Amino acid sequence: MIYVCIPSHNEAPTVGLLLWKVRQVFASFEREYQLLVGDDGSTDATSEVLQPYTRALPLTVLRSPEQRGYARTLEGLLRTAVERTDRPKRDCAIIMHADFAHGPHFIPDLVRRIDGGADIVVGETDVAGLPTRGLRMVRRWAPLLLGRRAAVPGVNDIVSGFVAFRLITLRNALRERPEPMLHTEGWAANAELIAFTARHARRIEAVPTVERHDLRHRPSRIEPWETARSLWRARAALNFPAAKTPAAEPVEREVELVS
Repeated sequence: MIYVCIPSHNEAPTVGLLLWKVRQVFASFEREYQLLVGDDGSTDATSEVLQPYTRALPLTVLRSPEQRGYARTLEGLLRTAVERTDRPKRDCAIIMHADFAHGPHFIPDLVRRIDGGADIVVGETDVAGLPTRGLRMVRRWAPLLLGRRAAVPGVNDIVSGFVAFRLITLRNALRERPEPMLHTEGWAANAELIAFTARHARRIEAVPTVERHDLRHRPSRIEPWETARSLWRARAALNFPAAKTPAAEPVEREVELVS
């Protein structure tokens, strides 16, 4: 089973289309899957958009009446996937964003890497494709801002929000830390999740992906310099040793732009 975990806050224009695109991917990539959407206190039409999809797709919506934040929403989705699986050594969870920045057509590549023995597969984006110079700079320098405790050998895009986890690896990480596991927010929460889970992984890989910010129906919520400051402040929360894992296998950065 593949659990596609999608945290969402006020993404009504894109979340439904994303779900349908994921469905189209699995129509040709014949694997069992479940969609888990975390509706984090949305005040737009997200709830109404999602309702008909619950009848047409293998979809569960975890709705919070109040906004809890990205990290708590994401952790809730991952814990749900771990609770549901009966084959944690085989099944995986994939996290991706609801704003259509992450292309569903990359899902089969992530899953094949898990099938091939990887415990974590990080979808890395080429910073040159990010929409502003500020975002490109912060994304490039994120590992330095976060420090050595967030370092994972072979992973360059440590703040990526497009990642696949083998569920036994994720389950072991969740067991080590009482809830909440994540103590940071935003990009730092992505890095904390990858770095902490990597301590339980035998093999980590990175694959090239594209973030399509031109498909988003709203302005970016990432303010570069505030994000840089938050990454720097997050160092104190990363109170676990750096992962001792094999380097991610090198990949050629050849990707296809698909609208």
